[in-house]
Amino acid sequence: MFCIERITTDLEGKVIRGRKGTRELCLGLTSLQPKQANPARLLELNREHWHIENRLHHVRDVTYDEDRSQVRRGNRPHAMASLRNTAISLLRMAGATNIAAATRELGRRSEVVARLIGL
Repeated sequence: MFCIERITTDLEGKVIRGRKGTRELCLGLTSLQPKQANPARLLELNREHWHIENRLHHVRDVTYDEDRSQVRRGNRPHAMASLRNTAISLLRMAGATNIAAATRELGRRSEVVARLIGL
């Protein structure tokens, strides 16, 4: 078991929603042996988790509005998630840093989409 303390402020130390900052204590559980679970390693693993969350799940939630999807039967939700993941991966491999902007741009340029998927 371990504890990570998160203190959040904006970059300039200004008030965030009426508060100067927030302090949060997060408890975690690991299957690592004590020798492997040093503070640096635990922090690295935690950051890797949030890296994935921010680069993939946040994009799926915000850009593709996945949480409001009406696709709910059978294998369709899994298939749609796979298609979204593929689209995000293709855009990143093509050098896109802003997935939302790249998606909007490709919506207007079908010839680029065809080239991107190898057609």
